[in-house]
Amino acid sequence: MINALNPLLLIIPILLAVAFLTLAERKVLGYMQLRKGPNIIGPMGILQPIADGLKLFIKEPIRPSTSSQTMFILTPMMALTLSLTLWTPIPMPTPILNMNLSILFILALSSLAVYSILGSGWASNSKYALIGALRAVAQTISYEVTLGLILLCTILLSGGFTLYNFMITQELIWLLFPAWPMAMMWYISTLAETNRAPFDLTEGESELVSGFNVEYAGGPFALFFLAEYSNILMMNTLSTILFLSPSLNLAHPEWITTNLMFKTMILSTLFLWIRASYPRFRYDQLMHLVWKNFLPLVLTMTLIYISFPISMAGLPPQT
Repeated sequence: MINALNPLLLIIPILLAVAFLTLAERKVLGYMQLRKGPNIIGPMGILQPIADGLKLFIKEPIRPSTSSQTMFILTPMMALTLSLTLWTPIPMPTPILNMNLSILFILALSSLAVYSILGSGWASNSKYALIGALRAVAQTISYEVTLGLILLCTILLSGGFTLYNFMITQELIWLLFPAWPMAMMWYISTLAETNRAPFDLTEGESELVSGFNVEYAGGPFALFFLAEYSNILMMNTLSTILFLSPSLNLAHPEWITTNLMFKTMILSTLFLWIRASYPRFRYDQLMHLVWKNFLPLVLTMTLIYISFPISMAGLPPQT
């Protein structure tokens, strides 16, 4: 019975956090643009996410007659399932799935999310959706190369593949300080990985009329929406563990969770601040940034760490 409840104890808080992240985003953007944001539904608009969810899930689902019906329905479910499964090895403070190669598990599952985007664009049988899906795949794959190499550098520094190992390594000093160029590139790459402004080219309204999800409405669109915001929270949680990890105080596990949530909230707020501050990149600028700026720098740093292995944990580097 307890084993059956464990996934629910993970999924429900994540979905609630996603719902109120959307409210926080609308409030923050509203005040940054000198307007109020949602303030009608409930006290100070706090029930607005519930109203939005009810509206989306009770709407009549629209399915284009020329679309691939099965894949059109399955891809939003696949997107949300993958985004929730990514949370299983995250220590908060106890992971649901405790594994030795949790970093590789997260990297592999995040790569699978590309298939849900590509499948939704192809199954819609729409030119705008297909172009948006192809742009999303090219963008996501490009930044995953950089993300993978940065993860390799952090693994060499921490001496292990487990997320707990990163928390042990950073007892004395955050990895952010000795590896700040990697932390900066990691954070910018997570913006692109989650299709957030200024890298939201997959949903370029001026060119693609909402991109790969243009044919989706109601419940299926809500699933994509939940998956995107769940990925934002997950990537910021992972960024916190990799570079700003809380102390592993097993005597007070609630302190680990509180510390992790606070830092994740700060990074997520910075996501919203960046959205309000910067215009959208052109597609060629995006590709130039990753292939001609980030990739050579990350490759150089990777070669340095491989040639001169240093483990911050005092453990022999993994081979």
